[in-house]
Amino acid sequence: MPRLAIKICGLSTAETVGAAVRAGASHLGFVHFGRSPRHVEPEQMRALAAAVPSHVERVAVVVDADDAQLAQIVQTGAITALQLHGKESPERSAAIRQRFGLPVWKAISVKTRSDIDAAAAYTGAVDRLLFDAKTPDGAALPGGMGLRFDWTLLRGAALPMPWGLSGGLSIDTVCTAVATTGAPLIDVSSGVEDAPGIKSVDKIMAFCKAVDAC
Repeated sequence: MPRLAIKICGLSTAETVGAAVRAGASHLGFVHFGRSPRHVEPEQMRALAAAVPSHVERVAVVVDADDAQLAQIVQTGAITALQLHGKESPERSAAIRQRFGLPVWKAISVKTRSDIDAAAAYTGAVDRLLFDAKTPDGAALPGGMGLRFDWTLLRGAALPMPWGLSGGLSIDTVCTAVATTGAPLIDVSSGVEDAPGIKSVDKIMAFCKAVDAC
């Protein structure tokens, strides 16, 4: 297993789920957001997660989902954590955590150091922060676009809870990202794709191998 936690996000086929598990990923991400090319329905999550070993976490990624949508996902029994990737407030995040009884991650869109500092508002409301690049105004998706922020902004940041790094990670950049930020968990999506939503088995394997060598 790689010494760093690795989340392969946006998985949608049994083949790529299997590759991520074999490569040593600690977390698998399944996106439930209709506008995403990586969107999967709750029953697809159940099917994809069925053969995943229990030591591998299964994270559902949602964007400003309502309780009915979240209930559909949680009721599959396939998911071990919920990742909130929209504009969910600390209060909404805490309410989701309490209602559904699962660990909650909150993606934080970063452009400046003030964005990182503002994440402290989620202390006690979520279980993990995930720092991702802020997408341009009007962008179709809130993440998964291969954008990166200035990783040096995380240097010396007093982070109040477990966290991870996302955005612009690839086989070629991941070791620089880890060395710059000290991230304990890294989250990749577009960096292991041949096209938006089309994961590559070879790139997943190569990415995890690169992390292990960092």
